[in-house]
Amino acid sequence: MTTLTIFYDARCGLCSRFRRWMLEQAAYVRLEFLPYDSPQALLRCPDLPSMRADQEIVVMGDDGSLWQGAGAWVTCLWALREYREWSLRLASPAMQQVARRVVHWISTNRIGLSHLLRLRSDEALRAQVTEVACDDGACVVERRNVA
Repeated sequence: MTTLTIFYDARCGLCSRFRRWMLEQAAYVRLEFLPYDSPQALLRCPDLPSMRADQEIVVMGDDGSLWQGAGAWVTCLWALREYREWSLRLASPAMQQVARRVVHWISTNRIGLSHLLRLRSDEALRAQVTEVACDDGACVVERRNVA
């Protein structure tokens, strides 16, 4: 496997922060992130709507393998150089139940956690920033005042 596609909620601050954090990490495989409700995501994985991708993260390998919930989180950690050992621990029979409970709690409370931690979603960040046309070859980025 050389690529993992992570289908995430671009309107969720916690999900968006997780995406940015993963992209900052050294990885064993290429990581691709798609909002679960985007046209590209539905083309890539037509089963997403029936998988409750709006409630739990879904990860797909380039070989067609699919993981959701705790299995998806463990797979994400497996892809990262600094966290592969943790993924193996969490995937062990002794830790699987704990991982499932923690992931279920986080998934259920992700919107509230996003507000509590003041995490901004990709969608909110995109709405706040616009690029201005580049006349002289140098682009200027403007911040919009969004309440």
